[in-house]
Amino acid sequence: MSTPPASKPPAFDPQQVPVFQVDTHLEAVPAHDLRPVALQARFANPPQWKPELVRERKFMDRSPAQAAVLLGVVMREEPSVLLTQRPSHMSTHAGQIAFAGGKCDSTDVDVVATALREAYEEVGLEAHHVQVLGTLPEYITGSAFFVTPVVALISPAMTLTLNTHEVSDAFEVPLAFLMNPAHHRWHRHEFEGVTREWLSMPYQDGMQQRFVWGATAGMLRNFYRFLKA
Repeated sequence: MSTPPASKPPAFDPQQVPVFQVDTHLEAVPAHDLRPVALQARFANPPQWKPELVRERKFMDRSPAQAAVLLGVVMREEPSVLLTQRPSHMSTHAGQIAFAGGKCDSTDVDVVATALREAYEEVGLEAHHVQVLGTLPEYITGSAFFVTPVVALISPAMTLTLNTHEVSDAFEVPLAFLMNPAHHRWHRHEFEGVTREWLSMPYQDGMQQRFVWGATAGMLRNFYRFLKA
């Protein structure tokens, strides 16, 4: 299962919605704080902090559902974040970028188990390549998914096998890029009488632009706030 929806299937192209603010006034997380040992230390002794983005505007009447995603940092020379892309044939959120993850099953002992199971089912990431550091606060989507980001270190020795029914691509974005607010762009759009705002963090990956936005960008922004607290 892919990351729970960040928004109602848009009747607009989010990449074409104007940017009204870029957070160049905020400092980036220093490179030394992005190394695996520093991330381990941060979760071992977490600071006092509050997430910046917690709840999206509700747009769907349904019972709340618990979910979890894997915010995985690949321990390369330059640490990177593992992301996936939904197939273009999906009926909703086609082509969107997400963390591996999805709805909690009754057989999952906790959110960590959900994130690890979903990462294996979606991209074939085996649990022995993953070192879980901890979790970030829940992010509540407009479709009533209560999503817990599970932050983990991933061995670069991993091998991935994509479940093409759920994932069309898996790729990595440098953690330093995502933890630099100079790349955090705010969009605003009037939709069905409601003004909505969201973040994007577009990354140029060779010839392809990876348009990270919505819930995925929101959880990354909270990760930034956690590391800067």
